[in-house]
Amino acid sequence: MRGTRVIPLDWACEPWQVIAAWPRNRPLAALHSGGGDPSRARWTIIAVPRAVVRIRGAADTIDALAAVETGPVPPRHASVPFQGGYIGFLGYELGRVFEPAVGPPAAADDRDWPLAELGHCPDALVYDHVDHRWYAVGDESAHRSIQSLLRRSGRRDGWRAGVPTSNVDPDTYLSMVSRAVDYIGAGDIFQANITHRLSAPFEGSTRRLFMDAMTVAAARYGAYLELPDGRCLLSLSPELFLDADLATGSVVTRPVKGTRPSAASRRELLESDKDAAELNMIVDLMRNDLGRVCVCGSIRVPEPRTIETHPTVHHGVGEVTGRLRDGVTLSELLAATFPAGSVTGAPKIRAMQIIDELEPVTRGPYCGAIGFVSPAARSILNVAIRTIVLTGSRSPGDWSRLTGILDYGVGGGIVADSDPVAEYRESMDKAAVLRQLLRPPRSAAGRAGPAAAR
Repeated sequence: MRGTRVIPLDWACEPWQVIAAWPRNRPLAALHSGGGDPSRARWTIIAVPRAVVRIRGAADTIDALAAVETGPVPPRHASVPFQGGYIGFLGYELGRVFEPAVGPPAAADDRDWPLAELGHCPDALVYDHVDHRWYAVGDESAHRSIQSLLRRSGRRDGWRAGVPTSNVDPDTYLSMVSRAVDYIGAGDIFQANITHRLSAPFEGSTRRLFMDAMTVAAARYGAYLELPDGRCLLSLSPELFLDADLATGSVVTRPVKGTRPSAASRRELLESDKDAAELNMIVDLMRNDLGRVCVCGSIRVPEPRTIETHPTVHHGVGEVTGRLRDGVTLSELLAATFPAGSVTGAPKIRAMQIIDELEPVTRGPYCGAIGFVSPAARSILNVAIRTIVLTGSRSPGDWSRLTGILDYGVGGGIVADSDPVAEYRESMDKAAVLRQLLRPPRSAAGRAGPAAAR
C-alpha cells in the first residue's frame, strides 16, 4: 500500500483564517487545541469528511466499528499525530451498547441524533501551535484550492441566539440532586453525575460561532463538526477521555472532577475534601476500566490530583496511564471505558441507570466523546462536556449556516455530602462560557479570530 504523505507547508496564517476561508459547499471537521500546556494543547486538525460511518442502534455498532478498524493503516510520522483516519463523535447513549445491563433509555429522545458518527478523513491540514507550522496530510493537491482562498478574506457571517433556558427549573434540579444523595445513602452508588440542558433558538454561521467560542475559551480539546441532516457539534472541552496508541500500547486518560469559577482562589478547590473525594472515586473507576484491557501491573496514576486553570473555571484533574495488551482493538478499548466515568459516576452501570431515572431527556452527543481514531494507530478523544449541540436545517449547498436549536448541557458529580443548592450553582458556573459567548459582541479581536456582529 502506498504510504500517506506528510508534507510541511510554507503557510503564514492561523487556523481561524483557514476556517474562515473554507468553502461553504464543503463540510468541515476541525479538532482545535488552544492555550494552556503546549504538551496537551498543541495541534489543530482541519479536514473534509468523506465516507461516513454512522451508528443508529446496537445492531449496527459492531459492523460500523469493524469498518473503522479494518481501514488503511497510515504509516508513522515523527511528529504529526493525525495521518489519516476518522474524525467524529460517540454519543453518550452508545454506552448502553457496550454495557447492555444499563438497559434501554427511560428519558425522552427529543433530538434524534445517531449514537455515533465518524467521517473518513484521508486528507487533512495539521497545524503545530508550538512551531507555528502547517502540514498537509494525504493528497497535497487536495489542499491547493484552500491555499488560493487564503489570499482573500473569508466572509464574516454573523449569528444570533436567544436567551438559554434550562429544561428543568431550579427546584426540579435540587430534587434530582437530593434523590441522587438518597441513592448514595442507600448504598446503590458512591457518586452520580447529574445534568440539565440549557437551550436557545439559533440562526446563522456555525463557523463564526466556533471562532467566537474559541476566543472566549481556548479549549485544550476543542472540536467543530459539520454533520449531515442539519446537525453541528461545537466542543470546548477541557477533558481528555483517551489518548491511545494501539501500535505502541500506551493509553492515557485525564478525568476532571471539581470546579470553581476562575475568579475564585485555586486554593479553595485544592483544599476541598469533597472535591478531592469526587476525583479519587473517578480515578479509581478509570483504573479499573483500563485494567480490563491493559497488561496486569501496568496501570499507573502519575498525577492523582492537580488543579488546572482554564479561561472561566478551575478544575481538579487526575491522570491514569496503562499499557494495552497485545491485540486489543479500538472496539475492546471503548467497550471497557466508554462513557467516561467522570460523566457517569461510580459504580458506572448503576449510576447510568439512576441518571436515566432522574434526567428528563437523553444526552445525545453531550457527555460522549469527540476526536479522531485511526486503525491500529493513535486515537485521541475528548469528553464531550462544554459542548454545544446544534440541531436544525441548512440551506442546500451551504454547510456553514444553520437554523434551529442550540443545546448546552451542564451538571456535576453528586456525592454523599453534596448540597443541592451548591451543586446547582456549580452547574451554572460551568455555563459561564456559554453566557460570555452569548453576550452582545465586543469590538476587540480575540485569539480565534475577529468577532463578528451578530
